[in-house]
Amino acid sequence: MPLAVYILGLSVFALGTSEFMLSGLLPPIAEDMDVSIPSAGLLISAFAIGMVIGAPLLAVATLRLPRKTTLVALISVFGIGQVAGALAPTYEILFASRVISALACAGFWAVGAAVAIAMVPMTSRARAMAVMIGGLSIANVLGVPAGAFLGEHLGWRSAFWAVGAASAIALVGVVTLIPRIPLPERRPRLKGELSIYRDRQVWLSIAVTALAAGGVFCAFSYLAPLLTDVAGLPDGWVPTVLALFGLGALVGTTVGGRVADAHLFGVLLSGTAASTVLLAALALFASSPAAVIALSFLLGLSAFYTAPALNARMFNVAGAAPTLAGATTTAAFNLGNTGGPWLGGTVIDAGLGFASTAWAGAAMTLVAIALVAVSLRLHSRSRVVMGAMGAPARPAAAHRTEHV
Repeated sequence: MPLAVYILGLSVFALGTSEFMLSGLLPPIAEDMDVSIPSAGLLISAFAIGMVIGAPLLAVATLRLPRKTTLVALISVFGIGQVAGALAPTYEILFASRVISALACAGFWAVGAAVAIAMVPMTSRARAMAVMIGGLSIANVLGVPAGAFLGEHLGWRSAFWAVGAASAIALVGVVTLIPRIPLPERRPRLKGELSIYRDRQVWLSIAVTALAAGGVFCAFSYLAPLLTDVAGLPDGWVPTVLALFGLGALVGTTVGGRVADAHLFGVLLSGTAASTVLLAALALFASSPAAVIALSFLLGLSAFYTAPALNARMFNVAGAAPTLAGATTTAAFNLGNTGGPWLGGTVIDAGLGFASTAWAGAAMTLVAIALVAVSLRLHSRSRVVMGAMGAPARPAAAHRTEHV
């Protein structure tokens, strides 16, 4: 695996830490900015929505720009956003800094994924994506708890300064180690890139990604109150269990990235099925502290085991537009990260309790399994048709690497 791919993973570590660290910083931010906890929570929603909107918009806006230059500009803007957040005198300025950071984060994810894919052969796509997603997993294991620690001992602004410093290190790595990725001789045309959205397999991939991610985060977003109010664990256990989820995510990403290149649909089906079973088990055994702790680790493993395959699948079905493929995957994941917690909040507001979020998440992942089966059926049928014709169509190169 090229060193440059690991530099992209390091960059994603900074991006992921910034995205998720606010969950441990809301009380001090709310107090300092003189707003309510729900208002402070809107800073998290603003980032997620910025990711959903920013990924496709920036992918289109930078379509004809050099890839390396685009990455340098985006990681620079992201770092500036962290500094602006650290210095923000008012809630409104902090909110604006989160939106700007989210847009830059979304663009970097989209372009970075396309660059990672361009630097490796097709048979290593899932492994390359696993390295990038591994940066996100390490952010959950180390970055988010470190941000909470800094916030507790040095103030919440120190966490923003730390992410800004990590962004500066990533910028140096991008400038010095990311090679120049030449644009194709035939400049990409927006109309041609957008044509990928006429493919039903692309829409199936979007739906599967959003549902698979949303199902897990429907429960994960409310894991802290489930641990304390249902399982009866002390508050001090919450960071430990969250770190266990992140550790499971790191293991899952590593294993899934190695397996998915050879057995893409097998990983999608087995990983999503495992998440469904684990979510149901979490709902059934929510009052058992030992069970919840173990299931949190396993749920992180199963969720991120599928992540490289979800990314690789989108690049395979949308290979004619790699930048938009990366942007679409980023938006799909964040649709899940937004919709899942919303559904979880809805069932809690209905009086069904914190454990019900796991049942709601399992329902989402069940639908994801059904859509993977539909995608597999269409994929198998297209291979039969192309084989009978003797001359495969454009997507065939991607299809040859996707096995069950």
